Amino acid sequence: SDRCHLAVFLGSGGHTSEALMLLSALDFSRYSPRTYIISEGDALSTRKAIALEMSKATPEAHTDRMRKPYAILTIPRARRVHQPLYTTPVTATRCLVACIYHVNLIPMVMHTSFADVLLLNGPGTCFVLCLAVYLNRILGLPSPRLVYVESFARVRSLSLSGKLLRPFVDRFIVQWPGLLGPSRRGKYLGWLV
Repeated sequence: SDRCHLAVFLGSGGHTSEALMLLSALDFSRYSPRTYIISEGDALSTRKAIALEMSKATPEAHTDRMRKPYAILTIPRARRVHQPLYTTPVTATRCLVACIYHVNLIPMVMHTSFADVLLLNGPGTCFVLCLAVYLNRILGLPSPRLVYVESFARVRSLSLSGKLLRPFVDRFIVQWPGLLGPSRRGKYLGWLV
């Protein structure tokens, strides 16, 4: 089919803005349904995702509220800003358990897949989501293709998330040519946001 179930992680702040700019360029009739994955307590990203959906909605979608072409999934944060490093394993494990539940267990029980594509561009929770997807791959279960777009703000060096995810994602995209480095694993596509 021509339709693609797209999941995207909105990592708050600038990461959310960049992810939504990427999405706004897509044909929503093709990339449907959409699942927005948002960290607990990030009400602003939730509001921005809904605002994007409303701006792209067809007139029929405004009247048919029973068939929303999108869903919002809330997961725990892997690590909060200024959280002490020694407590990170606890919160990251909590996040991983939630990701495994949503990405692996629910789709397995429902005999479906979580999404066709998972778009990532942000903070550490992206890495935890990637681990959950990789668990499916190890078990031979359906898993989404992973696309990571490095933040526009990363001009000289990759983010920690980018460095960690680069070997595991199906597509690694940078917006500045110098970021590919000697390995050249990835693709420079110019400014996307």
